[in-house]
Amino acid sequence: MKIYRLHKKQNLPITKAQAWDFLSDPKNLKAITPDYMSFDILSGADRPMFAGQIIQYIVTPVLGIKTKWVTEITHIKEGEYFVDEQRFGPYALWHHKHFIKEIDGGVEMEDIIDYKIPLGILGQLAHPILVKPKLEEIFKYRTEKLEQLFGKY
Repeated sequence: MKIYRLHKKQNLPITKAQAWDFLSDPKNLKAITPDYMSFDILSGADRPMFAGQIIQYIVTPVLGIKTKWVTEITHIKEGEYFVDEQRFGPYALWHHKHFIKEIDGGVEMEDIIDYKIPLGILGQLAHPILVKPKLEEIFKYRTEKLEQLFGKY
């Protein structure tokens, strides 16, 4: 079983409270997701984030195929970090840690995603040519959108 990791950091010239307010509101995920993914929240984003929260989405990650994605917020330390885990969706495993740390002049946001591709050896073959480049593209878009919203560090 091959488990992959995506690790990204981004600095923004905002306060920790501003970063937390934005990132911990599931409704803001649509604003930092590429339009072609047709990201829509079906349920679960109607109250502030809490441990145990289930959020259901429809997303079109690759090849125009609409996919239901269900995540659970499993851990939260207010203002510091939260973890979302896929309960149903395109991955065999999806564990995404979001950290926010105060730095001089702003915040450092860190994402650590551990994930597993379904379909065994076929999934492993698809990873370097389809899955990894798509994740890199999504996080590049997210970086650019956050800089548009909050400025460059």
